[in-house]
Amino acid sequence: MPSPSFRRRYFPQASAKQWGDWRWQMQNAVQHWEALERFFPLTPEERAGCLAAQKHFRLRLTPYVLSLVDPHHPSCPIRRQAIPLPQEAHCIPGDLEDPLGEEKYRPVRALLHRYADRALLLCTDACPMYCRHCTRRRLTRGGNPLGEGEWARALDYIRANPGIREVILSGGEPGLLADEVLEGLLKRLRDIKHVEIIRLGSRSPVTLPMRITPPFARMLRRYAPLFVVTHFNHPKEVTPEAQRACARLVDAGVPVENQAVLLRGLNSSARILEALFLACLRMRVRPYYLHQMDVAQGAGHWRTPLRWGVGLMQELGARVSGLALPAFAVDLPGGGGKLRLAPEGVVAWGEKETLLKNPEGRHYSYPEPLEDDCHCPYDAIWTAPSH
Repeated sequence: MPSPSFRRRYFPQASAKQWGDWRWQMQNAVQHWEALERFFPLTPEERAGCLAAQKHFRLRLTPYVLSLVDPHHPSCPIRRQAIPLPQEAHCIPGDLEDPLGEEKYRPVRALLHRYADRALLLCTDACPMYCRHCTRRRLTRGGNPLGEGEWARALDYIRANPGIREVILSGGEPGLLADEVLEGLLKRLRDIKHVEIIRLGSRSPVTLPMRITPPFARMLRRYAPLFVVTHFNHPKEVTPEAQRACARLVDAGVPVENQAVLLRGLNSSARILEALFLACLRMRVRPYYLHQMDVAQGAGHWRTPLRWGVGLMQELGARVSGLALPAFAVDLPGGGGKLRLAPEGVVAWGEKETLLKNPEGRHYSYPEPLEDDCHCPYDAIWTAPSH
């Protein structure tokens, strides 16, 4: 957890109130690798990575993130996610600049419309911390900021497509918008009758928890049903500040879910994932997805074999309750959509019984019903309620 001594040592002019102000955090963020060595010595590999990455992707660490870094261990999970390594400058076979094939589903600059009933509104190209495993670095590398003109065209597209029931606000980090600006977007979305659900994709609870102020949480609640989907990858990120940020959201009536990414050498063990998922539950944050790392350029060194992730989920299934177990998913390269993967539980199908295997490897027989007609008679006359 961050220590007050860190603030006093490295930011002696900053008061506790300033430290707890997200705008102060952004104004005092480190954006050049040379400045990092004021806080801890970089390894030769990290220096080489910073030099190579500056041509490809931004660097930013807020004072809060810096306070979490273990200065003595290059394998620190905060450090690994924030500081580039030389591998970022190299591609491995199969890596793609647009790993999810999103560009062909981008009708206007600030909108991705991959699934018929959902659209993703790109609010900004900026983040409090640029995660080294980012799969949208083509959008967040800087130079092409998004603003009111692009948002207006995206909202016009949503209005013209009544099949869109859900809108995800993402980027970049939507939390970097001022409260009144973000609320303006939310209000315009709520004025579109066919938009039922709003999601806010935000890593602020992890990298900038002071952004989640009580007024911010209450503002989000006014636009319910609204869900915050955040992104804790390691239990070291679950600090008292992060816990308070999540509690403010949940206490205000804003459900919070977590999408973690399986990262080689950072959280690719059942012990770490178990601790992460249980820590999320203790914060009343539901473990929602564990994502296989996308085939993004510059991030190939983070990827694990698919069978590794499936094996971890099988092991975790025997260690934690279903409430703590997210779905393991892979986004199919090139735009094939999201696919949930699970440890194979069916050993053999049969008309009279099906042979199943539990997470501990024991086999069980499930007796099948004699009748296989499962149609619903009322379905023919039932009409879904209009909204």
